[in-house]
Amino acid sequence: MNTIVTSKEEILKISRELIRQQGWSVVNIRSVAAACGVAVGSIYNYFDSKSALVGATVESVWYEIFHRPGNENMFQDTQGCIIWMYERMEYGCKQYPGFFTLHSLGFMQEDKSDGRRWMQKTWRHILSELRSVLKRDTKVRPDAFTEQFTVEKFADILFSLMLSALLRQDYDPSAVLEIVHRTLY
Repeated sequence: MNTIVTSKEEILKISRELIRQQGWSVVNIRSVAAACGVAVGSIYNYFDSKSALVGATVESVWYEIFHRPGNENMFQDTQGCIIWMYERMEYGCKQYPGFFTLHSLGFMQEDKSDGRRWMQKTWRHILSELRSVLKRDTKVRPDAFTEQFTVEKFADILFSLMLSALLRQDYDPSAVLEIVHRTLY
């Protein structure tokens, strides 16, 4: 058995692979150490607790699912951004079955504040990106937003629809795109 793990990133990569192969519940210090081929203590060199390992794994899964693509053009247009997000949600569900629902519910119910914090951080980032795209989208009518109906409120609506689609495992963005088209263009 090795006593050295090459990096924190390698541990997280192996943790993500464990989730893909065996599901969310398998991620713990012992199973990750075994999969890495190292002693349990080696994992503790990088993560001081199971909660820290799980939280970092959650962050790495969210990052993998929603990392920005090389093509920045899709973030200039609201519809393109929404299509990309729904594609990434579908990818996430295929790569990590049950991840969106199981880990979210688990973090809300258990003392897993690191995981919950990373999930919420990712959600805030996605919401912020939606707001930015809405503000940059040159196709949006000048009168689409008012003092009462703001970019922020519409981004909240789009994000709520996205979360609802995640729970339903519905990756067809056509209804949301229709709402965007009728509301903004």
